[in-house]
Amino acid sequence: MERRVVITGLGTLNPLGNSVPEYWNNLIGGKCGIVKFNDFPMEKYTSKIAGTLKNFDPLLRLDKKEIRRLSKFVIYGLTAAIEAVNDAGMDWNFYSPERVGVITGSGIGGIEEIEKENINMVNNGADRVSPFLIIKMITDILPGKISMRYGLKGSNFSVTTACASSAHAIMSAFWDIKNGLIDAAITGGSEAPLTPLSIAAFCSIQALSTAFNDEPEKASRPFDAKRDGFIIAEGAGMLILEEYEHAKKRGANIYAELLGAGNTADAHHDTAPAPRAEGGRRAMEQAIRIAGIDKEKIGYVNAHGTSTKANDLNETLAIKDLFGDHAKKIPVSSNKSMTGHMLGATAAVEAIASILVMKKGIIPPTINYETPDAEMDLDYVPNKAREQKVDYVISNSFGFGGHNGVLLFGKI
Repeated sequence: MERRVVITGLGTLNPLGNSVPEYWNNLIGGKCGIVKFNDFPMEKYTSKIAGTLKNFDPLLRLDKKEIRRLSKFVIYGLTAAIEAVNDAGMDWNFYSPERVGVITGSGIGGIEEIEKENINMVNNGADRVSPFLIIKMITDILPGKISMRYGLKGSNFSVTTACASSAHAIMSAFWDIKNGLIDAAITGGSEAPLTPLSIAAFCSIQALSTAFNDEPEKASRPFDAKRDGFIIAEGAGMLILEEYEHAKKRGANIYAELLGAGNTADAHHDTAPAPRAEGGRRAMEQAIRIAGIDKEKIGYVNAHGTSTKANDLNETLAIKDLFGDHAKKIPVSSNKSMTGHMLGATAAVEAIASILVMKKGIIPPTINYETPDAEMDLDYVPNKAREQKVDYVISNSFGFGGHNGVLLFGKI
């Protein structure tokens, strides 16, 4: 019998909220979580804005001693995982520890710890480097810490594919459940990239928006003609994936079903998408084929939608190439217009939004859509959420290095 994979728990903290309900309400309300950034001097930075967490208190879920030994991305990821576990009502007596996995994604992990300890070494010598540096910086410490917290001994690893990291983590959990290696997984991603070196590096490659430093709430404008770069952001998103019969047997609340996943490479350029995002198109095709549905049934595309010139045009062309005449009937919107871009965490946070679109029957808008681009003519759900019944959703994530990850969710 084919093993089906469903979602039974959600957790997030991101620039729009420190819980799933807060995030969703602000998302459909068209709120913006992008602000002027001043955690350190920004005079020499071309981009001076970011998507930041607001009023986040890690002590609500973690203790002081634990926090001191964790980097920010682990704190964020653990916090989101705890919310997802609680939301799923997971009674650990119902699970075999060997049958529950933890698979997460992060693009740059504990980069702030590397920066801090490098300064420490230069100023004070190699013998003064913290013994906690390695376990704070490595990306795989997040799934390790989650598994230690709950005593979980199934699949356990981290994925790093830049902005597609958490999409690939989720699809790895999907395949492990479908193939019978595990019955459930805590999966998603976390990122804490708001550091001096990280922001400087993205400024250096001219990836970030610079035209709206004085109006940060207007800076992220996917698919708009005046878009000029993405806005870097921090956050985490976690999902509980579970085998359908297992979830049903324990009486779990089921949000949606994960029906398909696509995973391709561009083999084209370090940072630019392939022409017409042909790798992204093939990933969408894969996800639809694995789901076993007609492509005309897709009712919404949660776009990668970074607010960069290259991504938004090429993603639009990929959708048109795949769906043909049907493309103009599909609502396409970008959560990054409100959250900014959380790098390796963003796919998981957007997967949560995609799932809630089907559950709630509301499609979040693309805010700041003011000046249509003559080359792009899809329905970008401009500026205002829309009530609409949706049965199937595609969520796109494309990363530097030419990594493409697509998730396809279905209503249940």
